[in-house]
Amino acid sequence: MTATDRSIELINAAALAAADKLAHDIIAYDVSDVLSITDAFLLASAPSDRQVKAIVDEIEERLNKDLGAKPVRREGDREARWVLLDYVDIVVHVQHSEERVFYALERLWKDCPEIDLPQEAKATRGKAAEHAKTLAGEEDGELR
Repeated sequence: MTATDRSIELINAAALAAADKLAHDIIAYDVSDVLSITDAFLLASAPSDRQVKAIVDEIEERLNKDLGAKPVRREGDREARWVLLDYVDIVVHVQHSEERVFYALERLWKDCPEIDLPQEAKATRGKAAEHAKTLAGEEDGELR
């Protein structure tokens, strides 16, 4: 079984919304063969709690406005370190960069097929590493 057309439509819209809010390392997996509760996962991250919340809000607003989809569940809002949006067909995980590294969801789902995302979302790959490098340079006094 593969993810439905509706699931792919939701994933692509969520990925574009996340990219518009400068999310890092956006990736999606078709988990329909291994999970019966959903078709696909979208993973994205950001370097601050505030940005995590902004990304989540944009995804929720865009999917509601453009596709008439509302999450049946939203978890992790209070801390904004790992927010989960459950749309039944898809589940969106937006994590703080530190949580993304610690929990490494990509390792759990690496055997599932990756869903091809729009170019704007693909362009976010490696942004977390670039951001960490920039911060390290600023702390060392290299950048002013």
